[in-house]
Amino acid sequence: MHPAPSIIAFTTFSGLGLGLLFWLGIDPTAPTGWVAFAFFLIGYLLAVGGLMASALHLGRPERALKAFTQWRSSWLSREAWMAVAALSVMGIYAALLVFLDLQITVLGWLGAVLCLATVFTTSMIYTQLKTVPRWYHWSTPVLFQLYALGGGALLSGRVTTGLVLIGLAALAQAGWWLAGDRRLAASGSTIETATGLGAIGKTRAFEPPHTGSNYLLREMVFVVGRKHGQKLRLIALVLMAVLPAVLLLLPFGHLLAVVALLSHVAGVLLSRWLFFAQAEHVVGLYYGNR
Repeated sequence: MHPAPSIIAFTTFSGLGLGLLFWLGIDPTAPTGWVAFAFFLIGYLLAVGGLMASALHLGRPERALKAFTQWRSSWLSREAWMAVAALSVMGIYAALLVFLDLQITVLGWLGAVLCLATVFTTSMIYTQLKTVPRWYHWSTPVLFQLYALGGGALLSGRVTTGLVLIGLAALAQAGWWLAGDRRLAASGSTIETATGLGAIGKTRAFEPPHTGSNYLLREMVFVVGRKHGQKLRLIALVLMAVLPAVLLLLPFGHLLAVVALLSHVAGVLLSRWLFFAQAEHVVGLYYGNR
């Protein structure tokens, strides 16, 4: 699928912000006053900024509020409701910490659970798509959760926990890529099934179905060379997990911590680009692009 910048930013930064809010919500000794204000501000800027970026991908962004009406059938709508619930609860929790130095543990835990639920609904927007075999697997939500928890832990200053989680995320990501490379073939979808000509015999694309481009080609058909893709995967893993681990295991310094965090975010952005660029939507079979 076409890796739109708005969707890459949305899935990366909203997960990072919600992950930070999760750790703030379950912290038994949460920060208060201006320290709490700074942490929650970062979390909200990332989460809300990421969610707003997703609206840029809509054909009619001004109609984004209509997404709330389809919660019975749409994971996008469920994500919208979960995001509102999570940010509202965490907003109350944060206000009590900042202005009254009051921590209501139950409220924090409720907000934390809602934050993870929001990340889950985001992942299900993609996991539900049978037309993208690489995404259509239980490991996709797991990957989203590990990224959110690992990045959020680093942002909240939980270095050891963050290193463990981003290490698990790197292993999960590598396994997700390797297994995902075989899912399109394993799905049984071919150019024969796409065109309905399998009963006649072996099918190949002689000419494109039409002379110009269309929405399906622009949005659903995007091909990354195998060698190029492998190099980008390696770079993503190094930036996302290896380099941050090396930097954070050196004698601790705030500058190194910032560089480690920026490296992690860059790696996640690249992995998200690959998430969409290598999606292999089955519609590509009809156009002879698989």
